[in-house]
Amino acid sequence: MASIPDPSWRKPAGIFLMIFYIAVYAGLVAAFADQLATLPQAVQVIVYLVLGIAWIAPLKPLMLWMNTGRWRRQP
Repeated sequence: MASIPDPSWRKPAGIFLMIFYIAVYAGLVAAFADQLATLPQAVQVIVYLVLGIAWIAPLKPLMLWMNTGRWRRQP
């Protein structure tokens, strides 16, 4: 019977870092909410759509590290 590998500490650490990153990112977006409110509504929609998606890309290396232990893909 195959032995069960020990669980990695990378996933809990990565989840903590993700939650921290999202909280900081949301705080920064909220800090600029007053300035964004002065923009026309169509511009606000575009800005919030971009900001709502932009947080995902910086987390890709963290997700890779959580699963493989490397920060970049090997060529």
